[in-house]
Amino acid sequence: MSTRIYLGADVRPLEQGWTLLVTEAGRHEHPFDAHRPAARIPATVPGTVAGALADAGLFDPAAPTPLHDKDVWYFRSLEGEAAGPALLRFEGLATVAEVYVNGRLMLESDSMFEAHDVSLELTGRDDLAICFRALETRLNSKGPRARWRPQMMDHQALRLVRTTVLGHMPGWCPSIHPMGPYRSIQLIRPGRDCIRNLRVSADLDASGTGHLSVRFDTEHGPRAALRCCGVTTELVAGPDGSMQADIVLPDVEPWWPRTHGKPKLHALDIAFDGRVHSLGLIGFRRIEIDRGADGKGFGLKVNGVRVFCRGAVWTNADILRLSGSGEAYAPWLIKAAEANMNMIRIGGTMTYETKEFFGLCDQLGLLVWQDMMFANYDYPVSNPDFLMQAKDEAKSLLGQLQGHPSLAVVCGGSEVFQQGAMLGLKPDTWNGAFFNETLATIAAEMRPDAAYVPNSPFGGAMPFAPSEGVTHYYGVGAYQRPLEDARRAEVRFAAECLAFANVPQQETLDRHLPVPPVHDPRWKARVPRDRAASWDFEDIRDHYLQLLYGHDPARLRREDPSRYLAYSRATTTEIVTEAYAEWRRKGSSCNGALVWTLQDLEAGPGWGVIDATGEPKSVWYGLKRAFRPVQISLTDEGTNGLMVHVLNDSAATVETTVSLTCLRDGRHPAARGTASLTLSAHSWQALPATDLFGAFFDTTYAFRFGPPSHDVTVAELHSPDGDRLADAYHFPLGRSQSLHAPVIEHRLEQQDGNWVLILRSDVFAQSLHVACENYRVEEDWFHLPPGQWKPLRLLPREQDAPAPRGTVQSLGSRGIYAWS
Repeated sequence: MSTRIYLGADVRPLEQGWTLLVTEAGRHEHPFDAHRPAARIPATVPGTVAGALADAGLFDPAAPTPLHDKDVWYFRSLEGEAAGPALLRFEGLATVAEVYVNGRLMLESDSMFEAHDVSLELTGRDDLAICFRALETRLNSKGPRARWRPQMMDHQALRLVRTTVLGHMPGWCPSIHPMGPYRSIQLIRPGRDCIRNLRVSADLDASGTGHLSVRFDTEHGPRAALRCCGVTTELVAGPDGSMQADIVLPDVEPWWPRTHGKPKLHALDIAFDGRVHSLGLIGFRRIEIDRGADGKGFGLKVNGVRVFCRGAVWTNADILRLSGSGEAYAPWLIKAAEANMNMIRIGGTMTYETKEFFGLCDQLGLLVWQDMMFANYDYPVSNPDFLMQAKDEAKSLLGQLQGHPSLAVVCGGSEVFQQGAMLGLKPDTWNGAFFNETLATIAAEMRPDAAYVPNSPFGGAMPFAPSEGVTHYYGVGAYQRPLEDARRAEVRFAAECLAFANVPQQETLDRHLPVPPVHDPRWKARVPRDRAASWDFEDIRDHYLQLLYGHDPARLRREDPSRYLAYSRATTTEIVTEAYAEWRRKGSSCNGALVWTLQDLEAGPGWGVIDATGEPKSVWYGLKRAFRPVQISLTDEGTNGLMVHVLNDSAATVETTVSLTCLRDGRHPAARGTASLTLSAHSWQALPATDLFGAFFDTTYAFRFGPPSHDVTVAELHSPDGDRLADAYHFPLGRSQSLHAPVIEHRLEQQDGNWVLILRSDVFAQSLHVACENYRVEEDWFHLPPGQWKPLRLLPREQDAPAPRGTVQSLGSRGIYAWS
């Protein structure tokens, strides 16, 4: 990104008026040669070739055709623009591009991740043309020999070109090749004020005092003042000629991740000779790496408080158009916040996102783990030109993210260390200076307030070992380990984990994938897989379905496909519940875990916890419960009994009542106990179940002194006024032994202008699913103890939605209850 910021400039995005022409690679060398208006189609900028072709009915995202073997010309007239000096700013061109003004070559770019400013003198009769050259030509050129070759990408030479690998990972995402002006093109007429190399540091010390430091270069020497939180100070020239100012703000209201406090933002303004300009919103917070008592761990402290980081890995808001607008980001990030997530990771196999992404995360209280876009490959960092380009890329990214408090972790890349290590190469082959020194130095210079990680995963004798540093944990998941492995592996921090082929809600399948599940080729094509593996992630889900419920998945899906899908949805929901109960408990070694991934890139059983249409899947609801800031969970400690864990991540003291009830036949209390607890801010406690009962009771059925006395234990956390804050469940005989057929009662009411569905069951009901065509239910795929009325707010999908009606079904019954 350009280091220049034109304050008070006339900035006009060039969004409309574009046309494009697709040709064979190398057919036209010059825009005059490609003058074929009749063959052009309209195009929108920012956007992609695939998006423009799809709008014209010439490209099917569900069956994409190759684009990387084509040249594509974009044309736009600048006729009518006022004559005089101006700038064209190109914020992202994917990927090998030539820019022409009036037929004259003004810019050549071979990085998707670079922005460029082009100065020009407009005449009022100008023409702009951009040629995106076929990437295939570049990929077929020779490069330095790689020491390893990852199998997940479809072309090994992608390591030589600075472009995303999205669209080039068969089995991971649709093969929609990224091409075109995917970021904004702007016509800028600079005003009087321009700054360069802006550095903003907003820190918070241990006493709660905010320290704001701003530094920049300017070509002019006007009188300048900085203003924040009602305090104004003059900028002065530093020893290197830059303008500098420091402000100390005692007792400033800090920025917190949403689970631990309020994400408070403050306006930052600068004035040049009285001309006031906004530098945006900033937040004061302190990020520290917590290595643990043994120095081998990894975690984050925010403002001195240990934060268990939970969330998901971001993919893309729109794989067809690679959108970078706030409107495109908002639906996904709002659902992440609604699910009580506090961290989003942008992985190294994706793309960099825009300032709008970080601005939303700032407001929503979402920490961001930002990988640099270096993933899996052996990159030619010994090549001076490549190294310079990579360094400029890092400086460009971090330069535009000045002042954003959400940026918490800068990471050198994804699975480069792991790839080399798993192939048996010596550490000095893959653990080199580029990630440990070059990028680390840039991060320390540009964003010293963020943590730096050389690669993900890293740490330990092998970088992927879960018991040290940062891991990508798939013990529970791809490696089919028992659920107990979530504890046994001693995970310290999982930058990604728990990948499953998560089945969307039935409404999404009916509309976007109406084919027989599992065996239909159209279904199977959308199941994620590793290219070299003989299994896919549906096989992994089936393994755990059988483990949890005792059904043969192949027989179940053959004899009762709808029940198979219901069990599949329940399976992944229950797995994330169990895993996070282990990782968040008192005494756990784990400081954070991010699910792979937040959203799907096409409708189907993908990794995403939100499907490609924006609809939350069953597993999203499980995560929403598992991530609650005020939480109760249960862990089976064998002959040590059942342990009750109560957590309060919030900044306020919470008065609660804990109740524990063991039910026989899902209905009759066999044991019951309660306790009042005061949960101080940012605290957690662990209580043996016997402390609540006041006497011995074999809650885990570990001693087996006779027949089992109960089949499910219900733990609930209530506020003093009786509101249920959280709940948790334990199945001493397994979930299959607690599948009861409930009788469901319902009431539909309007409360404060909202529709509320209120349910009650006569027996413990497992994995209740509520379907409603015009509304999304506030909670779904939940367990319901007997005799309690549970209110569920219904969220309208659009304004003026009709009165709700739908169905509710339990995993333990074939019966479907209609409600209205």
